[in-house]
Amino acid sequence: MKKIALLGSTGSIGQSTLSLCESYPDRFHPVALAAGTNLDVAFAQCERWRPQVISIATKELAHQLATRLREKGITGVEVVYGTAGTVRVATLPDADFVVSAIVGVAGLEATYAAVLSGKTIGLANKECLVAAGDLILAAAREQSVDLLPIDSEHNAIHQCLRGGASNEVKQIWLTASGGPFRNTPLADFEHITPAQALKHPTWVMGQRITVDSATMLNKGLEIIEACRLFNLPPSAVKVTVHPQSTIHSLVEYIDGSILAQISVTDMRLPILYALSYPERIAVEGKTPLTFDMAALAHLDFQQPDFERFPCLRLAYEAAAASQNHCIALNAADEIAVDAFLNGKLPFLGIPRTIEKVLADTPTGSPASIQEVLAADLRARESARSFIGN
Repeated sequence: MKKIALLGSTGSIGQSTLSLCESYPDRFHPVALAAGTNLDVAFAQCERWRPQVISIATKELAHQLATRLREKGITGVEVVYGTAGTVRVATLPDADFVVSAIVGVAGLEATYAAVLSGKTIGLANKECLVAAGDLILAAAREQSVDLLPIDSEHNAIHQCLRGGASNEVKQIWLTASGGPFRNTPLADFEHITPAQALKHPTWVMGQRITVDSATMLNKGLEIIEACRLFNLPPSAVKVTVHPQSTIHSLVEYIDGSILAQISVTDMRLPILYALSYPERIAVEGKTPLTFDMAALAHLDFQQPDFERFPCLRLAYEAAAASQNHCIALNAADEIAVDAFLNGKLPFLGIPRTIEKVLADTPTGSPASIQEVLAADLRARESARSFIGN
């Protein structure tokens, strides 16, 4: 029985993870949850799972949740809040596997603390490795901790890499759907609305990641994450636009062989892979994830257009520049996407803002999580300044 601490329990990854706990009650059980601001869902999760501890965003929400639990007669659930609460969840002694699924750098401190505590990590938060990859990976090596990717692309690469030694890898290929604007005339990009950007052709995701998919900044963050996870230079991490999204990523070996991972577009599969690794669990009758081979009848691949998707170019440049630039890339994007969704910035204002912030960022590599967070804050302030101007 794996006892799970789930960071981001009310989000899509969190709820998919809990659905797997339902399907495999003899294998996985959540003992600690970190929620956000969704009080109703957090309460329902406490009612169903009776975790030892749950963290919620604010002190006020924690008080409301504790009151509701008490009124319902639910005891034995410790209610905490904020960053300290999330760290408490991530480092709970009884937990042996931590699913890191809090969006953005909000989950960074808790994920780092979990690594230092020797927990196995199922990583669905790419921003952690983008912002603090060197620190997290060094801690993971020191603690002999496995970092198992849950992002579908990196999970696919992890599976394909089981087919050969690391020194036999020539390069890896991340697939991208191309988002909703793959064929949109460039002249129309200035007029793209938030409603249009939030209509992803393949996946159902949160707002920021959906917009990031439309700009392909999300793929850019995945390039940086892949460099960290698989110890590869940016030049060995390629992107191919694959609209069908049936092949999730590929690994090319030095002898010319290419291994591809193919599956349904359902996040339960990569989550289950990470939770059960190094085993594979049969899903018949429990979690239907059967792939329809007819979907392979037509497969398209094409090179990404950097003029259409400048965010992808900016990500490669940040990856080659320094850790500070990777931090700035992510932070500036988060601020710019929020401004776009709130009608304060046009769609093409997102890459313009990122490019300005990157140009204003000094080369460097933070030596601590506190320095990472400070660099992140500076980049956010810089982005707000550019948007305000």
